[in-house]
Amino acid sequence: MSNLDVVKEIYGAFGRGDVPAIMERLAEDIEWEHDSVDHGIPYLKPGRGREHVLAFFQRIGRDAEFTRFEVENLLVGGDQVAAILRVEATYRPTGKHFSDYEIHVWSFDGRGRVRGFKHVVDTHVHLLATSP
Repeated sequence: MSNLDVVKEIYGAFGRGDVPAIMERLAEDIEWEHDSVDHGIPYLKPGRGREHVLAFFQRIGRDAEFTRFEVENLLVGGDQVAAILRVEATYRPTGKHFSDYEIHVWSFDGRGRVRGFKHVVDTHVHLLATSP
């Protein structure tokens, strides 16, 4: 299975709420939000390992109500897949709605497992949505 196919499967699983299927595709020591700075956005915290990723999905499932989550394009190069998305959601703890044009960068190891993931987002938009 190609890296592109894995990313398509992950987004399909996300749409179904099938977090266990997503977790199966991740390397044990995955770097989540790799090369990122923690800006205090609760769901965009850098970390390592499947436990950290599971906490991300639990938080996003609890705190975000998506009204739009559309993968517009997938770009492949080397051991990476970049997804271009349109996302709209309400952050339940504050009741604030946000809209963003995002890029998700998926990096793979030699066994076809996701070894790194990063949201490329407008952090200001997300800070405003998550701030009281």
